[in-house]
Amino acid sequence: MATIHKEVIVEASLDQVWDALRDFNAVHQRLAPGFVTDCRAEEGARVVTFANGMVMRELFVGLDEDLHRLSYAAVGGQLAHHNASAQLFAEGAQRTRFVWITDVLPHGLAGFIDTMMEQGAATMKRALEGEGAVGRLS
Repeated sequence: MATIHKEVIVEASLDQVWDALRDFNAVHQRLAPGFVTDCRAEEGARVVTFANGMVMRELFVGLDEDLHRLSYAAVGGQLAHHNASAQLFAEGAQRTRFVWITDVLPHGLAGFIDTMMEQGAATMKRALEGEGAVGRLS
């Protein structure tokens, strides 16, 4: 199994970043607009459409308000296993460390998933830091 780890510093408060991250079904509007172009809510899941046209069903696994951690699993397609979590850590009043970890099988998909996560992390950083970011708290 491949483990992919991405970490970015976001120039926004923990509360602002957590508010966007925890909004599971608004990922296309609040967290990764442009990278995720659509999100359709289902019971216990979301169906996301990525900018490259890929569509993935992601099961909601859990949300921990105290740890500022969200976990989900992608199912279907070529994936035998996909589990991911995103967790936030305050790095000061207006700075948040965003840690995103994904475990994936088959191992041969690791390069593709790594590239997707790299693009997604960059998009999230821009959206969360941007003036007028959708859903950003004042």
